[in-house]
Amino acid sequence: MSFKRHIPNIVTLLNLFSGCIAVIFAVNGHFIAAAIFVFLGVFFDFFDGLLARKLNVQSPLGIQLDSLADLVTSGVVPGIIMFQLISEATNSPKLGVNSNTWNSVFHWEDFQLPLLPLIGLLITLASAYRLAKFNIDEDQQTYFKGLPVPANTLVILSLPLILEYQNNDFMNSIIYNQWFLIGLTFLSCYLLNSNIKLFALKFKTWGFQDNAVRYIFLLLSLVLLIVLHFAAIPLVIGLYIVLSLVTQSKI
Repeated sequence: MSFKRHIPNIVTLLNLFSGCIAVIFAVNGHFIAAAIFVFLGVFFDFFDGLLARKLNVQSPLGIQLDSLADLVTSGVVPGIIMFQLISEATNSPKLGVNSNTWNSVFHWEDFQLPLLPLIGLLITLASAYRLAKFNIDEDQQTYFKGLPVPANTLVILSLPLILEYQNNDFMNSIIYNQWFLIGLTFLSCYLLNSNIKLFALKFKTWGFQDNAVRYIFLLLSLVLLIVLHFAAIPLVIGLYIVLSLVTQSKI
């Protein structure tokens, strides 16, 4: 039995392990630490498939394991973070929000569960559905149908990062608006399971003509990140969608 066929699966399990740690941090409100471990998980997620192709050990088991790991790292974690953000937005005296108006609570002994923020967990459900569809869709080899779950996760994770490191009153007021968060949740669910074709960042050749949209996207993304820092992440994902729509016929 060759050990090399297990290497990609080990990397996938490292993705899952990172996601589990991120869940613990997210549940306890430590969003920055959660983001670090999600980024680490996304890093492992990128390399498990690459290793499988390079070692020529791709397998149905690896495909299923990859989606299970992604569900935790890029499905459960953003759902919890959105739950926490909506909880803060609907129960924050400094924002002048009346929690009794917006936030019904379910009581269980000494534990209180706010009901409205549970909307954030729709991201987890939509991510699970999207991953299941991806596993049985044989067409998505050179493109994605709907927004990939790691890309959606980056958008959600960018919100606490913007709050923590950029601390801009205008951006903070948007992020702490409950209607913005709820709207973003429904938009995420739609984009994850839409039929929009999105180009994959896979280079078969390095020529500009065959990869013009990829090079343009990477260049513009770099400029946005340099100028806007974490606030650029939602714009980068938006740019990704727009460029894909513009070049639909070539995908």
